[in-house]
Parts: sequence; structure tokens; C-alpha cells
Amino acid sequence: MFNWYSLPGYSVVLFIVCLFLNFPIIAREREDTLSRWHPLQNGLAYMETDAPEKSILNDSKIFVLKASPLLCTFQIMSASEHNKQNKPADLWAKESGMNVVVNAGMFNMANRRTNKGYLKNYSHLNNPRMNGKYNVMMAMNPTEDSDTAMIITDMTTRNWKSLQATYHTLCQGMRMIDGSGNPMSWDKRPGQLCSMVIGATDIAGNLYFIFTRSPYTHQQIIGFLFRLIPDIRTTVYLEGGPEASLYIQTKDTVISKFGSYVSKTYANDNNDHFWKIPNVIGIRSR
Repeated sequence: MFNWYSLPGYSVVLFIVCLFLNFPIIAREREDTLSRWHPLQNGLAYMETDAPEKSILNDSKIFVLKASPLLCTFQIMSASEHNKQNKPADLWAKESGMNVVVNAGMFNMANRRTNKGYLKNYSHLNNPRMNGKYNVMMAMNPTEDSDTAMIITDMTTRNWKSLQATYHTLCQGMRMIDGSGNPMSWDKRPGQLCSMVIGATDIAGNLYFIFTRSPYTHQQIIGFLFRLIPDIRTTVYLEGGPEASLYIQTKDTVISKFGSYVSKTYANDNNDHFWKIPNVIGIRSR
């Protein structure tokens, strides 16, 4: 009796058959993922989706802005460099002509000006001291036009002197996912719930700014990000609570996202406006 299973190529044939049987499912999943993105302007797109778990407050939505470093320019704006005045995100955007403004990071509450990590913009030093607990650097304004307009990089694997030589603008922040795509354990305040805004990159170098008004723990959000962004890599915590801000203005769209809830210190969902913040990232579509 002829036995197909004895043929050397049987397993290869079986694999090809299974691949074609599953191809419509794979293609449909990819199409669903792509259809979630809504174009805003050249190099900018967004999606808003339900979080995998319900929050204790608000709509349990996650908003994601995607920015291409090939089609956008990026810069840091600081109150310490510009008139010494903190401003809400929408005012930062309108005065500078930026399409997007988002927090550059957490700031020192004592003076309400200084970034908690290193922050330098060309010759201006907002904070000259490296924070030993922060392992992400956001780098903008490359010294050579051929270099990427903005990167979010893991400082445990990146040469600091090389980075300083390559970019004019550097802003340090707290790591949530490392450069290899590994989640960080959030030990400082493991049970804290808050609204938050986050920056991230993927294996292809795309940039993402993620916002949630509904409060979650940092560990929950890390888990959500792996489901939302394929091949996510270095991820940085930018701000939480009512100071968390993301403002978008394009030719025909305005999107305002501001946070509210923080466990114990601001445990309510009542905030109805942007708070003044000292340091922001501005994004402009080319």
C-alpha cells in the first residue's frame, strides 16, 4: 500500500496547505490592525481603542498618536528657555505652530521648571544632572541631516558620549519597556492608579504617544501596550494625573487629551482643562 506519510516532502506539503488555509485569517487580522489608524496629516495618524480591562473611572479608552520620524520634525520647548512661564499644552502648540504637543517628562515640584532627568536643548540646560534611576533618553535635532529626527533609546545599551555627539536635544525619562522589548517591574508605586501619557518606539523606529484618561496601574498599561503596538521597544513614562497632556491641531482636526486621577493625591475624575506644564515635546508635520 502506498504511504504518503513516508514521503520526505510530506511535512513541507502539510505546512504549505496549513499556511494557505490560515492566510485569510492572518490577512484579516493585519487589515483590522491597519484600519484602526486614522490619518491626520503627513506623518501623523491616530487610533482610539477600548482598553483590554475596564478602569474604575471614565471610558476605559486608550488613545495612540503615531508619528513618523521621516515625515515630522521634533523639538523640546521649556519654560526655563522661553519667558519663564509654564503653559497649558494647547497654548504651547498655538504659540509655536506645532501640530502636536505632549509632556516631555515629569518635573521637579519644588521649582516647577526642572525636568526630573537630564534635559538639554542645544546650549540651554534645563537640568544638567543625569538621573541614575532613569534609563531612557529621547533625542532630537540631529547634528547630521542623515540621522533620524527623533529616537527613544534605552541608555543601558546606548553609548552616552556617542548620543551627545549625534543630537543637539536630549531629554531623560523613566523606562517602562526596555530596548529589547522586555517589561520593567514597576516597584516604586506598584498599586498606584492614574491617568497617564507615555512615549514609545517600535522595531522600525516609529514613534508613539499613548494617552489614557481612565486610571490604570503602570504595570497594567505596560501589558496593554504589548497588545496595541506590534514589536514595541523602548517606552518612557512622560507624566501622570491632571498634568498628563496631549494636544493635536491639524488643518481639520483638534484633539485635546488631559488627565485627572491619581491615587491618594488627586483621586477624582473632575479635571476639565489642561494644566500648565514647563517642558513639552513639539511635533510638526513636514
